[in-house]
Amino acid sequence: MGLLDRVKAGAEQAASSAQRQAQIVQAKRELSQAFHELGKTVHGLVERGEVSHHELAGGVEKVNELQARVEGHGDAGEAGDAGAGSSAGDAGEADIVE
Repeated sequence: MGLLDRVKAGAEQAASSAQRQAQIVQAKRELSQAFHELGKTVHGLVERGEVSHHELAGGVEKVNELQARVEGHGDAGEAGDAGAGSSAGDAGEADIVE
């Protein structure tokens, strides 16, 4: 019986460790989403002139550049492949543009 008890304890320990790892992964996902939402909010505030700081300017410029590239790519995708390009471009724009 000793061997079975050790196997059972090892399995329980592995399950507990896996559960902790899953909780950490979930917390990291939530943290990433919170940073994403905060970034969108800050971008909007800077664009509207409600917030200004020299450290934000570069990030806002980068976001604006990437938005322009995505919007330009969506137009090219619609011309080349009307079905796939249009839906993919629209989904990306809705996620990026506030």
